[in-house]
Amino acid sequence: MATDTASDAGTATTSEPLHVNGQSQLDDVVAEHDVVLTDFYADWCGPCQMLEPVVETLAAETDATVAKVDVDANQQLAQSYGVRGVPTLVLFADGEQVEEVVGVQGEEQLRSLIERYAE
Repeated sequence: MATDTASDAGTATTSEPLHVNGQSQLDDVVAEHDVVLTDFYADWCGPCQMLEPVVETLAAETDATVAKVDVDANQQLAQSYGVRGVPTLVLFADGEQVEEVVGVQGEEQLRSLIERYAE
């Protein structure tokens, strides 16, 4: 298991999803990484569970950092991004929200979405 150290910050990506709690933590992740795929999910959501291995693979194999946000624990955060259904994936590039995808997506679709923004 990889551990985050100060030297990993900046353009380094993490190889496993980061669980984010709250707006300030998400802001920090988005600020520290060039491309961030944020997975708004819920534990009770079947499609979210189907998407889980896909986002884990993307975290390990792409230049994106994957952040996971539990909408039940972070209702305000989900609302601020207009999340009405789960799973919702929000892609950030260079600190800006650039894409939003609702529902289960295939790994290839998400990979090509990430590669559009990853350099």
